[in-house]
Amino acid sequence: MTKPLASSRDVAALIDHTILKPEATRQDVERVCKEALEHHFASVCVNPVFVPLVRGLLPGSKVKNCAVIGFPLGANLSVSKVEEARAALAAGAEELDMVIHVGGLKAGDNDTVRTDIRGVVQAAHAGGAICKVIIEACLLTEEEKERACRMACEAGADFVKTSTGFNTSGATLADVALMRRIVGPTVGVKASGGVRTLDDLLKMVDAGATRIGTSGGVKIVQEALTRFGK
Repeated sequence: MTKPLASSRDVAALIDHTILKPEATRQDVERVCKEALEHHFASVCVNPVFVPLVRGLLPGSKVKNCAVIGFPLGANLSVSKVEEARAALAAGAEELDMVIHVGGLKAGDNDTVRTDIRGVVQAAHAGGAICKVIIEACLLTEEEKERACRMACEAGADFVKTSTGFNTSGATLADVALMRRIVGPTVGVKASGGVRTLDDLLKMVDAGATRIGTSGGVKIVQEALTRFGK
């Protein structure tokens, strides 16, 4: 779990500064990287095509280069996800956020889903990276959310993540609390989608989130600076 948040730097350290919209340009990614360096965010989260650009913009920085895999549907062949992961790692990715096979989960095909997750997790770890597993909670029943979290843990995931932000809703406090309850204290929980204010972030952290995915990181850190005075 995270330490109590007492400064804007503490808040920034939880944020994956995200730009995943399909119309994002090189200039958009350059801006996001500049903001991440200025505010000391945890990572910049981009589509794989921008990983080489991010690597060139964050040399020697503590800001991580994070790529999404199988995004946003998760319906790719497992071999495709693994190859996408390896290619992103070779291009400079240090963290991977992969989307599960949601339809497989809902159909009860646990072995396929678990194998799908494990392939990307193993590729990430072999490349010295961490892997966050996106379960797309808004499409799942309570039982399916619990099962997805357990399978992610069984596959060796470093984090479970609520959402892509591209579906019917993003992170909810109830989902974050459920995920934290299932994965326990040693696996991270990333809340992503709809976190737009400092109060949103603080509530997610109180519910059990240890990382926040948002495109509103600059605004949130500015709010934190005003509230905490540092």
